[in-house]
Amino acid sequence: MAVDRVAVAFARVVRGAGLDVTVGNVTAFVEALEAVGVVRRTSVYWAGRATLVRRPEDHAVYDRAFDAFWGSGTGVEAMPPPHEVHIDLSLDDAGEAGDAGEAGPTTRPTIAVRYSPHEVLRHKDFAAYSPAEFVEARRLMADMRLAGALRRSRRYRSSGRAAGRPDVRRTVRHALAHGGEPVRRAFLEPATRPRRVVLLCDVSGSMEPYARALLRFLHAAVVGRTRVEAFALATRITRLTRPLSSRDPDAALSATADAVADWAGGTRLGEGLRAFNDTWGVRGMARGAIVVVLSDGWDRGDPSALAEQMARLRRVAHRVVWVNPLKAAPGYAPLAQGMAAALPFVDEFVEGHSLASLETLVRVVGGKG
Repeated sequence: MAVDRVAVAFARVVRGAGLDVTVGNVTAFVEALEAVGVVRRTSVYWAGRATLVRRPEDHAVYDRAFDAFWGSGTGVEAMPPPHEVHIDLSLDDAGEAGDAGEAGPTTRPTIAVRYSPHEVLRHKDFAAYSPAEFVEARRLMADMRLAGALRRSRRYRSSGRAAGRPDVRRTVRHALAHGGEPVRRAFLEPATRPRRVVLLCDVSGSMEPYARALLRFLHAAVVGRTRVEAFALATRITRLTRPLSSRDPDAALSATADAVADWAGGTRLGEGLRAFNDTWGVRGMARGAIVVVLSDGWDRGDPSALAEQMARLRRVAHRVVWVNPLKAAPGYAPLAQGMAAALPFVDEFVEGHSLASLETLVRVVGGKG
């Protein structure tokens, strides 16, 4: 007698008794029975109770279902004959769902199993996305929250600990409430605030398969938290913080397309970084910030100019993260002139070709990578 067939039949009885038993519960029950065996009634009882019951108030219902199914026998010989169970796979894809619906007579018990395409989509290269997959990816990227690491502020806040800087004002206020006796001392501690995050996205021709997806990520970052600045980088630098500030993704990306004059053109990363350093970065925007450069490193400019500007950026930034969509390719090596020139000044070199890699980037920016 197959353990899995008996387990599925018992799960149907438990589900019919009113308990919410998922496919994952049934799978766990089968694995538990394979581990403890079906010879001892007590082992079977606890294996089912641990895997099929999720709420204490369902224990009584489970006990009745167990007695009804397993009876008073003590081993597998006492079990009732297994039921024939057919499992229909109800797929999210409409075309495949039609095939699944052809299985077996409808009068026999079935278990519907659904899968989500999100896990496949998370690891798929942006360049291989279909238009429908890109729409779904945009929705998933909207849920990403770019939480930069915290930095110590010059301000102080009330501390819950009896340590730090004395808070004379609160101590006196407490004393006045107790007849002038300083029975409780208050303290202050340094406040913290999130570090600024600066995103520089390469929108040149070589980055076109990835640029739209990465700009959607920039939009989610800009509208998801404060202290985020976004720029487009190609033959020039274009500030995108204001165009991306609209909460409507379509309106934001449309405004971005209007703002970037050199979209899908050439790449002069060194000149673009020089303009960023001179106009915004060294003057304050990049000081103490986490600077993220999203680029494949293909550069038509002078590599020494790029190295010089990366060195300037590295001196003022807290961390420099380089996101390269090509890094995930088998056998990839940073041999492009621009990438080779920039890499010595990069703290983190990560992938950026899929949703999963962007989730890793979120953790790296947050100091959890």
